[in-house]
Amino acid sequence: MKILKFLLVGIFFGIVLVKSEAVSWYRIYEMFKFQSFHMYGIIGSAVLLGILFIWLFKVFGVKNIEGNRISLMPKDSGFVRYLAGGTIFGLGWALAGACPGPLYVLFGTGVISMLIVIAAAVFGTFVYGVIKSKLPH
Repeated sequence: MKILKFLLVGIFFGIVLVKSEAVSWYRIYEMFKFQSFHMYGIIGSAVLLGILFIWLFKVFGVKNIEGNRISLMPKDSGFVRYLAGGTIFGLGWALAGACPGPLYVLFGTGVISMLIVIAAAVFGTFVYGVIKSKLPH
């Protein structure tokens, strides 16, 4: 019963992604060819909402379920690592036709070939975990 709320939120998120066509390969293709604003509008809305909620968390001192104030740790600045990581992420997104979250939504909608992409993503995460200590952070 503890994970039921997470399952329901995940199902709701999946429905929103499908209905907004955010998991449509055609929409992603349009985005990478700069032919449509659709995906940029969805991503931009998410970024703006994220900024708004973080600001509200700071202003109102929102607390988590344990009663601790929600705070974000400052990230180290660095241009090269964000450029390299974003490029790798973008290439994977362009090749697979979906970013990590929608992979599971696409599998849930019946796109069985996404199992290969999910397995590759899990393997890539494993490889990163193995070599993380050797990478410059």
